[in-house]
Formats: sequence, C-alpha cells, structure tokens
Amino acid sequence: MAEFDVVAVRNFLLALAIGALVGIEREKHKTTEHPGTFGGLRTFILIAQVGAVSAWLSIHLQSPWLFISAVLALSLVVITAYVLENRQQPAALGLTTEISAITVCLLGGAVMFGYAELAVALAILTSAILTFKQPLHGLVSKLDTSDLYAGSKLLLATFIILPLLPDHAVDPWLALNPYKLWLLVILISALSLLGYIAVRLLGAARGTALAGLAGGLVSSTAVSMSMARQSKTEVDDDAADKLASGILLAWLVMFVRVMVTVALVYLPLLTQIWLPFSLMALFTAALAGFFYWRGNAGRQIKQRQDNLSNPFSLWAASKFALLFALVLLTVKLTQHYAPAEGVYLVAALAGLTDVDAITLSMTELARQNNQLSLSAAALLVAVLSNTLVKGLLVMTLGSVLLRRKLMLATGLILLAGIVIVWVA
Repeated sequence: MAEFDVVAVRNFLLALAIGALVGIEREKHKTTEHPGTFGGLRTFILIAQVGAVSAWLSIHLQSPWLFISAVLALSLVVITAYVLENRQQPAALGLTTEISAITVCLLGGAVMFGYAELAVALAILTSAILTFKQPLHGLVSKLDTSDLYAGSKLLLATFIILPLLPDHAVDPWLALNPYKLWLLVILISALSLLGYIAVRLLGAARGTALAGLAGGLVSSTAVSMSMARQSKTEVDDDAADKLASGILLAWLVMFVRVMVTVALVYLPLLTQIWLPFSLMALFTAALAGFFYWRGNAGRQIKQRQDNLSNPFSLWAASKFALLFALVLLTVKLTQHYAPAEGVYLVAALAGLTDVDAITLSMTELARQNNQLSLSAAALLVAVLSNTLVKGLLVMTLGSVLLRRKLMLATGLILLAGIVIVWVA
C-alpha cells in the first residue's frame, strides 16, 4: 500500500488555489465586461489542475514530454476558443484571458516541480496585473513621449553605463570613485523623474510631499536640487509652496537620519546632539507643514498637471556630480594636510555635499577617543553647513518664488541651530 504523500497533496492544493486566484478575477471580468467569453473560475481551476497533474505524472514517469504535451494541447484549445469567440465578437480582440490560462497551467506545473513559493508569488502578481487594469491603462495614458525617453535614458545610464565604470578611487588621494559619482547622477535624475511621476499620479501637493520624504532617505541635497530645477517649470505661488514643503520634508528626514545613525552606532553621542537636532527637526517640520497648508488648503488650487513638464536631465545631474567631486577632493586634501584641530573645517567642508560620511566619522571619533563634545560640535557644524549649501542650491537653481520661501526658511533653521548651541 502506497504511503500518503503530504507534500504532493499540499502542492496540488496550492496549484488549485493558483487557478482559483486568477479565475476569480477572470470570472468577475467575464460577468461585468465580456459575457460569454472563454474562461471563468471553474475553467481556471481545471487548467491549473491540468498543469499540476501532467507535471506530477512527468516526474513519476521520468519524462518531461507529458507536461510539454499537456501545455501544447491546452494552448491549442485556448487558440481555438479565441478564434471562435472573435468570429462572434470581432471587436473583442484581447488576448489577456488566453495568455492568463497558459500562465496558470505553467504555474500549476511549477508547483509540482518544486517551485511552489515562486509560483504562488507569480500567481499573485498575475492576479494583480489583471485586477489593476484600469489604473495601469490610466497611468499609460498620462505618459507622453518625453516621459518614455526619460525612462529609457535612466535605464541606459543605470544598467549599461554604470556597470562599465570602475568601482574604486582613481586619484592619488582616494577621493574620486567614478562608479559612485555616476551613481549620484542616476540618483538625482531618478529623484527628478519619480517626483514628476508622483505629482502626475497623486496631485501636486501629495506627490511633492511624498517625493520629498522618500528622497530625504537617500539624499536631501539631491531632492533640493531636483525640486529647485522643477520650480522653473511651475512658476505659480501654489507650486512654489508645494515644492518648498517637499524640500523641507527632505531636510527633516536628514535631521532624523543623523540622529538614528548616531543612536545605532554610538548611543552616548546622541545625548550630546539630540536637543539641537530635535529642535531643528521640529522647526523644519513646522515650516514644511506651513508651506504644505498654503499650497494645498490655504487658497483655491488650480491643477496644472497638463502643462507640467518632465524635469529629468542627465546633463544637469552630471554637472552637480562634477561639483560634488570637486568638494570631495577638497575635503580629502583638507583631511590630509590640515592638523588635527582642523576637524571643524573638515566637518564644514564635508557638509557641503553630504552628512552621512561625516556622521559616521565623528561617531567613530567619539567612540574611540571619547571626545563627545568635539564630535557633537563637528556634527552640528556639518549639518548647518549642509543646510546652508542646500539653501544656496535653491537660491541658484530655483524660481524667484521658491527662492523667497526657502531663503526665509533656511535663515530661520540656521538661526535656530546657532541660538540653541549658544544657549546650551
């Protein structure tokens, strides 16, 4: 008497569940949009069973041809059904259901061949693609040719050019890494493109805020640059308020990111910086909220998304990367030739581009030499320097309206940080 195979039973049930998952969506589609067309809930469950049974038999008979023959036979049935349906309904020329049926058969077989987790994940993805038909079509309708060109350029820069660059320093001071510099170009360009897409999908206020928060997790400097450039294409006061809010939200994330990094690497240093950093973060959050309110609810909003242009530019991002490389080289030279007491100068120079590297450096200095006060002061210098540079970036690249708003905000944040340190 053969033993009860629990694994085989489980796999058969998973295959049937895959058929049901896709079949439910197709049944709904068949009922509401195309009555009388091929494929519903029961059909897809049986198709998954065909794939599973033929794969199970192929394994036990040690011949893949049984499974291959089953898939080919099913494909023939599906094609026949497609031809017959389109003779009756010439306007219904979609192949979605037919392709889904073949996919479900293959996924049913994949479960039996030992790829259950992957098959289930692909089944969920297939069902999601079918379910979100309208949003996906709506997304495509909002894209124009320039958006497709921008996406293609970004993919080319990421997957063709980036792997060809050396991932090591190419100068005597070990400051310039071509791979990381080009990665910065990709980051700035991607943030511009993603922010533009978010605005198109979610509206100007919510899309810009989301882009600022997400971009701040990676580089608040890059967010400042991309949104400042975007302000040149949206010249009304509402748009400037929304962009100011997005930029300040990225700065807010930067303050929080520094505190979290310090807490994870060397917690005692956090006791020295939490007060000034927390107050500057709260101040920045209040300003971001104020500009968000002005841009979203403070006055009547006029949607201008039809005239919104894509701010994506590899060349503009490349120019910023060249400036970034120059600053990196300056920092390295200062670290190499300046005496130990030049730590504040190094912190100020490092803050011109990014605060992550100096945060880790000062945290390590505090941990190894127990110089909490020196490290905390250097971190504050770096953050104030970084905030000043981002403000200057907006002053240089942004529209007149955005400059006015960020000039005031930058001044208030810097003043708050200096006053807090002075009083403390």
